[in-house]
Formats: sequence, C-alpha cells, structure tokens
Amino acid sequence: MDLTINHFIGLSAILFTIGVVGIFVNRKNIIVILMAIELILLSVNINFVAFSVFSGTIQGQIFAMLVLTVAAAEAAVGLAILVVYFRNRGDIAVESADLMKG
Repeated sequence: MDLTINHFIGLSAILFTIGVVGIFVNRKNIIVILMAIELILLSVNINFVAFSVFSGTIQGQIFAMLVLTVAAAEAAVGLAILVVYFRNRGDIAVESADLMKG
C-alpha cells in the first residue's frame, strides 16, 4: 500500500482537530493551550511538506522550515513569559492572566 497525499491530509486534519479541541476544551491551563497551538502548526507543516513532495517543488519544505523557526521562537518567548508570570503571581491560570491587561 502506497502512501498518497490523502493519507497526509487525513493525518493533518486529525492533528488540527486535536489542537482546536485542546484550545476550546481546556481553557484553564496556558501550557496546554500552547501545546495545542504547536499541534496546529505541526499539522500545517505536514500539509506544506506533503504538497511540496507530491508536486515536486521545494517551496513547501522551505516554508515549513520557516514555520518551525517561528514556532520555536513563539514557544521560547511564551514559556519565558509564563515563568516570569508564575514567579510574580504563583499560578498560571488563564482567568488570572486577564489581570495583565492595561
């Protein structure tokens, strides 16, 4: 059985759905929300690479590397902000993160 582009699109759709459900179901833990965003970005990268391979071009793979770079920077900055916020407040609940406004 050969892998077709439909297999990759199906896997990407499953990962994207898990990421969206993770964001909407768990609104109490910011770290889980960040992990769900990473799952969404991973599903987009799978689509980029799959379409790039099946079309015979390299642009999708290059763009996937760009998305990975941005995702790594987002994770590093987001976790750094959460560590500082946890040291100041003592918890990282989403409800108390609204106090950062203004």
